[in-house]
Amino acid sequence: MRDKTCLVTGATSGIGYETALGLARAGAHLVLVGRDGDRLDRSGDAIQAVVPGARVDLYRADLSSQAEIRRLAAEIRAACPRLDVLVNNAGAIFDRREATVDGLERTWALDHLGYVLLTLELLDLLKASAGGAFSPRIVNVASAAHTRGRIDFADLQGARSYRGMRAYAQAKLGNVLFTYALARRLAGSGVTANALHPGVINTGFAKNTGGVLGVGWGLIRPFLKSPADGAATSLYLASSPAVEGVSGRYFSRCRAVESSSESRDEAVQERVWSLSLEQVGRT
Repeated sequence: MRDKTCLVTGATSGIGYETALGLARAGAHLVLVGRDGDRLDRSGDAIQAVVPGARVDLYRADLSSQAEIRRLAAEIRAACPRLDVLVNNAGAIFDRREATVDGLERTWALDHLGYVLLTLELLDLLKASAGGAFSPRIVNVASAAHTRGRIDFADLQGARSYRGMRAYAQAKLGNVLFTYALARRLAGSGVTANALHPGVINTGFAKNTGGVLGVGWGLIRPFLKSPADGAATSLYLASSPAVEGVSGRYFSRCRAVESSSESRDEAVQERVWSLSLEQVGRT
């Protein structure tokens, strides 16, 4: 990955940090995005301590805010002459319904629309970086939770009924639907897009939860995979020659597997694509 520029969101801990570290070890130029500036600085320092000489650029942004995403993308376009890998990883689960500055339910806004808007804002840069032996890659960290999700078009924002796990599963289904719709549109561009399940990982992912969901997460935490294990499939899709040119697939444990039947419904993919573009003002 030497001379490749790789952007990783949610890079201050867990899977995002381990993905960034693995890419640094492979020689990549890192562009790391995190919400907390202090934690972002510590992550950058930690990577450079493990990989002396690693090139690490840090950008702070709250990816639940569309204005922040647009600002971030503008800064990256101005600073980076190329972008070879975009790893959309940032996300969280919330046990209480919260609205973002854009008036959107926070899980959908961060875990799904954050992927959509950042990808679209950087798509021209990714396309401009195509043409060599390495095709630029979009890697969307989804989850097997998507198999329990459905897109509730009548109450997408959870205004009438909200449950944290249901909102999360819906957003992760959104990731897979978006990936498939995007891959169709990228055919022939030299840019690929794939989604993945990282496994159930022992990270700070559920720190925003309490009640039954928080207790349940605490009980299973000792039995979960490590963040380094969880980053394996993200790293595989970001860097392996084995997936050069592969696009529009869903991976688990570094293998292409079948996603849920709803995620493979092209009509649902197109409806979510159109709705998502409308919600981020890209119609």
